[in-house]
Amino acid sequence: MGVNADFAGRSYPPTEPYAVQAEHIAQFADAVGAASALHRDAEAARAAGYRDVVAPPTYAVVIAQQCDAQLVRDPEAGIDFTRVVHGQQAFEHHQPIVAGDQVVGVLHVDAVRQAGGHAMVTTRSELSTTDGAALCTATSTIVIRGGE
Repeated sequence: MGVNADFAGRSYPPTEPYAVQAEHIAQFADAVGAASALHRDAEAARAAGYRDVVAPPTYAVVIAQQCDAQLVRDPEAGIDFTRVVHGQQAFEHHQPIVAGDQVVGVLHVDAVRQAGGHAMVTTRSELSTTDGAALCTATSTIVIRGGE
């Protein structure tokens, strides 16, 4: 079964809240080489005007991938994860993600198309706090490789 083109335009319900933790921010910052003290030192972050340590901009992918998992795990979508290659990622930040945030994401399937025997699916994850404050719009394109 191929990727279900009828999924373009579909949206999924909000994810369960993701608790952003200072320790996870520091680990992510280490992994991506983000050296700023704002990612590790709560006092430095507060002195800069934040409530707590600030996540590096690409930290949003941690939560956005939980949104994308809803589509990939949906049997009606027809996506074989063993054939998935990440194609593109973009972030539009509305405000920083900060330790202590409770974040939910709503996934929208913006496009499903065929290209050179492969399927390409573009999704948009709208990340916000459980209080409704917009944090980030993460747009991702995955390529589902066609037959051998």
